[in-house]
Amino acid sequence: MKTNSSRFEISVLLGTQTLFNIGFYAVVPFLAVVLTQDFLLASTAVGLILGIRTFAQQGLFLAGGSLADRFGARFMILIGCAVRAAGFLMLAASLWSGSPMLWLFILGTLFTGFGGALFSPGLNILVAAAQSARDQQRTTEAKRATLFAWLSITGEIGAVTGPLVGAVLWGWGFSTVAGFGAAFFVAIGIFLALALRKPAPAGRQRRPAAHTSAAPRRPGSWRQCLKDRRFLAFCGLHAADLLAYNQLYLAIPLELERLDYPAQWLGMIFAWISVLTLTLQLPVSWIATRIGARATLRCGYLLSALGFGVFAFIPASLFGQDAGMPRILCAITLLTLGHMSVHPTALSLVPQFAGARPTGSYFGLLSSCGGLAVLLGNILIGWLLVQAGRQAVPSFLPWLVLILPLLLASWRAADVVRGLGTAIRRS
Repeated sequence: MKTNSSRFEISVLLGTQTLFNIGFYAVVPFLAVVLTQDFLLASTAVGLILGIRTFAQQGLFLAGGSLADRFGARFMILIGCAVRAAGFLMLAASLWSGSPMLWLFILGTLFTGFGGALFSPGLNILVAAAQSARDQQRTTEAKRATLFAWLSITGEIGAVTGPLVGAVLWGWGFSTVAGFGAAFFVAIGIFLALALRKPAPAGRQRRPAAHTSAAPRRPGSWRQCLKDRRFLAFCGLHAADLLAYNQLYLAIPLELERLDYPAQWLGMIFAWISVLTLTLQLPVSWIATRIGARATLRCGYLLSALGFGVFAFIPASLFGQDAGMPRILCAITLLTLGHMSVHPTALSLVPQFAGARPTGSYFGLLSSCGGLAVLLGNILIGWLLVQAGRQAVPSFLPWLVLILPLLLASWRAADVVRGLGTAIRRS
């Protein structure tokens, strides 16, 4: 009975990731279109608003994780659903009147970001707890990254499905799309309130305290997290991966524009990334469990660095005048494989860093460091890409700014995680 209950909870958690991404990607990809067409904003203002939304989510993960440690992961997931639903409702309401209300639209984007900062750390906490319980039922080597790898797959399914849902509803206007998103997150919240209403009784399972942050914990966990110099070092190094992967939304589109590729090619690139994630995430995760976390981190960061190395040091002309896309796909493939290697591995290491402390703040700090790196790094990289297009700086310099942190992470991260337990080492 306990095994069936555990399997049900795992299915709920993984399914929740799919539902979250369906609701999110049904709405958010259309924000730039609305800001441009309905509010008549310039691209700079659009980029600023969307950047603030991203930072409201990634940058506040530490706050969301600390709240999950204080009030419980399940409770904060439900609050996060409510906040994101309110944000989508604000987006819909901003266009209801004759004159669009920009202030309400911006407030709605902030709420959608903060909602994610509330429920995502809680979801990671519950997945880590489920992974811990599953590990203890095994007599052979525990493959810690497995559930986090599945989390990437189920999330990718939602990321692919969401824009299709939004496109179908677009004919009725953006208010309908955003209203659907609000109703969808309300439905998710109701479902989770019923499906996750009973935490596992204390004392029934012998689990490390680091994996049981689903229940409310003592306040002040974020202070303990910030005093953990070893984990801070790991967060700083792993931020290179999040900055690198975010270039799918900044540097890659600008590179396509520089090579005069139509915007439709960007859709093909994201489709290719989805294919890679859905087909290779589990095999990559299996290899990661065989070679161990240290080797996985070394190889993963290096793969991403090689991807940007293709952009930096292999000219598009090498593939012919009309055949630069193989170069781009080669770089994207290396970048995606690197991210698939290190991101689930990094998440699986968080409970080991936390030890007996609540894990919410640790998950939150890992994401917040990445969000800060994206916010600051994109400013520099965006400027360098523009200057490189004008031949004011060498064309390889923007890519080199991305390569160097990845090489540093590949060199140092393995030493930082040395001795973090045996659960993910090769037997």
